[in-house]
Amino acid sequence: MGSRPAVSAPGQWLDGIRKWYFNAAGFSKLGLTRDATMYENEDVKEAMRRLPENLYNDRMFHMKRALDLTMRQQISPKEQWTKYEEDNFYLEPYLKEVIREQKEREEWAKK
Repeated sequence: MGSRPAVSAPGQWLDGIRKWYFNAAGFSKLGLTRDATMYENEDVKEAMRRLPENLYNDRMFHMKRALDLTMRQQISPKEQWTKYEEDNFYLEPYLKEVIREQKEREEWAKK
């Protein structure tokens, strides 16, 4: 009887959890990405304002399509689902920049 480790590499295990959650969340069935589902607080709104026009237009298209599908209680055809490997974090660099600038302003306000 061969032995098998309970958990292979921690990175693979964590990646498996991430993939499971991505699929279980359901937003990919509407053609959305993780960044499209972020709660729009002031930082996220500022990051969206800084997006290049093509990324902003793509985001709006996907959001409107998802809203239409939701209203009709449907999902996208399987070939239009967002795949885990294709989920790019397009908003993350802009959001990090906004948060960094906010922290910098707070530091300056303390002085």
